[in-house]
Amino acid sequence: MMPINLAVQNFSLTSLSGEVQVVKFVNALLEVAVKERASDVHIEPLEKITRVRLRIDGFLCTAVEVPRNVHNAIVSRIKIISGMDIAEKRLPQDGRVQLVVLERKVDLRISTLPVINGEKVVIRILDKSQTLLELENLDFTKGNLDIYRRLINLPHGIILLTGPTGSGKSTTLYATLQKLNSVTKNIITIEDPIERTIDGINQIAVNTKAGLTFATGLRSIVRQDPNIIMVGEIRDAETARIAVQAALTGHLVFSTLHTNSAVGAVTRLLDIGIEPFLLAAALRGVVAQRLVRRICIDCQKQYETSEMELTALGCDTCESFKLNKGSGCENCNHTGYKGRIAVQEVLEITPVLQKAIIQGAEENVLLKLASDAHFTSLSDDCREKVLTGKTSVEELMRIAYC
Repeated sequence: MMPINLAVQNFSLTSLSGEVQVVKFVNALLEVAVKERASDVHIEPLEKITRVRLRIDGFLCTAVEVPRNVHNAIVSRIKIISGMDIAEKRLPQDGRVQLVVLERKVDLRISTLPVINGEKVVIRILDKSQTLLELENLDFTKGNLDIYRRLINLPHGIILLTGPTGSGKSTTLYATLQKLNSVTKNIITIEDPIERTIDGINQIAVNTKAGLTFATGLRSIVRQDPNIIMVGEIRDAETARIAVQAALTGHLVFSTLHTNSAVGAVTRLLDIGIEPFLLAAALRGVVAQRLVRRICIDCQKQYETSEMELTALGCDTCESFKLNKGSGCENCNHTGYKGRIAVQEVLEITPVLQKAIIQGAEENVLLKLASDAHFTSLSDDCREKVLTGKTSVEELMRIAYC
């Protein structure tokens, strides 16, 4: 990305014009971040400068570097708009603010952290003006989409979405709830925080200071005659046990976990104390997903694959063939990529897998049984999207080792 011209070289912290320039800088920075589709802004005090980086399509890139002596003024401005204590610099703080930036409603979640050269600030940007995606637009292959549709229309059970932070789990969950939203169903969620609001769905925000946790909220939800429950994340054994019990008593429960694979979600729940026979009875399916960068359609071109790429694609014995890649242009900041797509694996808990879970089968055994039933792994799904020109071998290699 080219450095962003924010006209900050002449800040004067002792004059009114300096204060005005700080305000203008922060406003301009947020505008650039929203325009460039950044998910996070990092403001970092280094020894001689303050570096500002944006996370775009999962990767950090430097946006601008400003004089070190204006760092405190920038941090103070951000603390003011997010309701933090500007005098407290020794402890981490969290804040939140809703703004309109470039005519878009954005929710900013702000975190400060004292580091060796001052306070580091990270701003997470949630663009609430974006319309909710339909399930059909979440990059599921036809086979995976058919399985997932079947799972979400079951009358009861647990369906889990798993993956690291920033893998699109919330987007998939909201699209799912939107699909299921109906006047004939009582849908209740408990989230931390509520990232998107959906009309017709009862959404609860976790409030730990008031004693409202995922576990306590879930206990109350099951007394509210729900058809469908969404728990933002299963973080502990208590929440897991209540979710399993809710699924076994006639509710359809959605939640998320942080595991590397779909079968990893099964072993994680067993590890935190869920009895195998209860898990086998309650769990209906797991979707593991990642986000990979999409090849820029404005500068994509074809090239001949190398031997290493053929190996990565599982085509060791194939002759070289052509794939797409982005050559870099103004529209993609010369990266060759613009936007991201999801790659998924969808694990349906079949009677064979239920029996294996009850018998305490290891993760590799569960994976073998799933593969025998034509389970498509994350790597296989990504490989298919490489071959259809949506993403690159480079992205395939990246998710294969994360």
